[in-house]
Order: sequence, then structure tokens, then C-alpha cells
Amino acid sequence: MDVTETIKDILVTDVFVEVPVEDMREDESLRDVYGLDSLGFVELRAQCENRFGVTISAAEFTPDQFGTIADVAALVLRLQDAAAAR
Repeated sequence: MDVTETIKDILVTDVFVEVPVEDMREDESLRDVYGLDSLGFVELRAQCENRFGVTISAAEFTPDQFGTIADVAALVLRLQDAAAAR
């Protein structure tokens, strides 16, 4: 499962978004379309850290980085690349 698909799975199984995975689009707002609130964003952050083995700092935990599924996937990939380069 790739990063984007894993994030969709996290949204359904751990954050309890009621939109089926097959209906999710990468460019839709996590807040406005999928209804994430502050606790949902915290859970998404924690699950991404656990599943992808990355650490998302407070500076990276912003609305710009967590606006859409594509934004979160890009952040995770950047963090994985940075970790691999070390």
C-alpha cells in the first residue's frame, strides 16, 4: 500500500471518517470535506508517525501541511526522504 492509500486507510479506520476510501480524493479538504476537527488532526498525525516511522514536529503540524490527503502524503514522503539521507 502506498503512502496515499495508507493515509486514506488511517482516515477511515483510525480517525473514523465516514467517506468510503474509494470516494476520497487527494485534493479535498480534510477539514471541510472529511470533517476532521482538532482531535482528528492529532490522531492523523500520531497514526502517520506510527505507520510511516516518521516524526512530525510542531513546526510541520500546520494547516498547510495537513490541508489535504496530498499535503499529508507529500510531508510524509519528505520526512522519509530526509531520514533516508541521514
